[in-house]
Amino acid sequence: MARTFTLDGTYIHLAPDEGARAMEGGDLFWAGIAERRDLDEGRLMGASDQARDWDHWERHPAGEEILTLLSGEMELVLDEPQGEQRVLLKAGETFIVPRGVWHRGLVKEPGRLMFLTPGAGTEHRPVDMQGAHRRD
Repeated sequence: MARTFTLDGTYIHLAPDEGARAMEGGDLFWAGIAERRDLDEGRLMGASDQARDWDHWERHPAGEEILTLLSGEMELVLDEPQGEQRVLLKAGETFIVPRGVWHRGLVKEPGRLMFLTPGAGTEHRPVDMQGAHRRD
């Protein structure tokens, strides 16, 4: 039977064979993300509330990440070789995060973010709360 769902409670795995599989999203999904190998191929699509600044940096060596801000306002911080770059993202706008670039989000106005993310090799590192961060 056909059913509808929201991208906050359910994510979609877009497989390289052009298939699409719905899977349960949310906190439990992210808690076990480091051990998942079923997402190494293809991309993950979902949406999440953006109520506070990200407490981590992330990067995706397997491809670009597409971020579309559905509502609210946020600033994306990119840790590039020439230094930190900042991009303001307003409701309805999309940004393509370059492959392999460390990035994080700073919430200016709470809202919702839709993401389309390559899964293979995604890395995370904590934000140094004193303002500095570690470069790799």
